Amino acid sequence: MAAAPDPAPEPRDPGARADPGARADPGARADPAGAPDARTDPAADADRDPGPGPTPLTVPSLSAGAGFVLRPWEMSDLPLVREASLDPYIPLITTVPATYSEAAAEAFVRRQWERAATGAGYPFAIVRSRDRRPVGAIGLWLRELPAGRASLGYWLVPSARGQGIASAALRTVTGWALHDLGIPRLQLCVEPWNTASARIAEKSGFRREGLLRGWQQVGDQRRDMVVYGLLNTDGPVDGRAATAN
Repeated sequence: MAAAPDPAPEPRDPGARADPGARADPGARADPAGAPDARTDPAADADRDPGPGPTPLTVPSLSAGAGFVLRPWEMSDLPLVREASLDPYIPLITTVPATYSEAAAEAFVRRQWERAATGAGYPFAIVRSRDRRPVGAIGLWLRELPAGRASLGYWLVPSARGQGIASAALRTVTGWALHDLGIPRLQLCVEPWNTASARIAEKSGFRREGLLRGWQQVGDQRRDMVVYGLLNTDGPVDGRAATAN
């Protein structure tokens, strides 16, 4: 699995490649992790009452099966950012810096904190329990929550792929978002060639809904994305009823 584009917008890291479109995040990788999220905000209306400020979010720690935990990002996760920056695809669809430096990696981690602090979403590091080694990331992005939907994105570094880790992480966040948070709809986007990420989405209950032509900027090209959706009325997710009590 490479990644599902990450849909939540963040400032670019110094030296990073071009941001994959108005990162609706994703699908994130997602995510990718992606999902159809508008990347840019509407122009501000100078006469409009800005209303209350953003509501900070507390990123919880979630068990993703026996071997992995999802937790907030920490500054100790810089080695994960370094490994991800060496991957040919992750920096194209996320804002992981393509050219690693400690300053750029620290800025990336701080932006994950800022996402939660500003209510943009829940960024998680995926961490192996036995040695506490971070191996990837998954995010639940709330940009379109007022319309009753949220987006997901996820990615794993190459050394962690093919072990079912991304599937466990996606099922965990999906079940939590639908059951505990009561979000009506989740969505993510995957490039058509990325069959590994597509299988991960489908195993977690997501349904392929269509092709979005030229949906996202990836590197120097506009790329098609396949959109996957899951409703909290679609049935059980990870052994629990999808609809919140």
